Amino acid sequence: MLVFRNQTSYNRFWDGRNGMNTIYTCIRNLVRTIVTNGYSTAGPPTAAEKEDIERTIRILMSIPFAVKNHLRAEWGAAWALGNDVAENGVAAFNPDYASLLPAGLVGHEDEGLGLPFQLTFFVDGFIKRGVERGWFNAPGASQMQAQLNSLMDAYGKMETIKLTPIPVAHLIHQKQVLALFGCVLPFGMVDDMGWWTVPMVSLVIFTLYGIEGIGSQLEDPFGYDRNDIKMDAIVGDAKTEIDVVLAEWRRLMASLESATDNGDQHLGNGLVVEEEVKEPKFMPPDMFLKHRARPSGR
Repeated sequence: MLVFRNQTSYNRFWDGRNGMNTIYTCIRNLVRTIVTNGYSTAGPPTAAEKEDIERTIRILMSIPFAVKNHLRAEWGAAWALGNDVAENGVAAFNPDYASLLPAGLVGHEDEGLGLPFQLTFFVDGFIKRGVERGWFNAPGASQMQAQLNSLMDAYGKMETIKLTPIPVAHLIHQKQVLALFGCVLPFGMVDDMGWWTVPMVSLVIFTLYGIEGIGSQLEDPFGYDRNDIKMDAIVGDAKTEIDVVLAEWRRLMASLESATDNGDQHLGNGLVVEEEVKEPKFMPPDMFLKHRARPSGR
């Protein structure tokens, strides 16, 4: 029974960690696709289109925060005032999280609609707009929606772990068996061990109840305990990584605006085409490269 209990609890812990990794991977893939395909060959994105891209990336960044809060039943933490605190005295307002949510968002968590699910509507709407703008072809948009579906599938599995505890009948019977075993064990050892029975029985019972306690610790892996999944660290790392990508994309867009003001037409990898070329296709340079003049003689 203890082996079953511990194995089940560890599977819940491991599945929860894998679910968080799946969400993070899907968000990475979506962000990469958006920043590398968010333009058409007719020219760079307009100011409104760039704002739409950045808004969608911020929403994707907010989804891990929303998942974490949903699994911890921290409802509405993004809309709390700056001086509000939770029941445990921890500040309920998270400015990093609140700044990622779309302006004017109205939550419906009190009506049973989870915020992570609600945020995916914005991302799906952006994919549709991208297709209409000519940014994504049909197979590419289908792949993006598949990533979004995988994200929601992982979120659903984590929600199942949170909302489905170990059956109470199993927990009660396990405690009864451990207590009965602890009461009977001394009578089976006293003839052979004498007074050594007391420390030996204490050691055995301590070990068995310790194993049972490990299972209880891992049953809900999304909290704040030291043995729980490091949700805050994972979410923080995800935001930091995507912040770097977003900052690089902003620098790239700023350089394209500067080049457009100078009358240049940019092709892939920063090459420039002369004015006499007819109908050049717009292709921005790759990200994460230091663009500079090529030295002479090379």
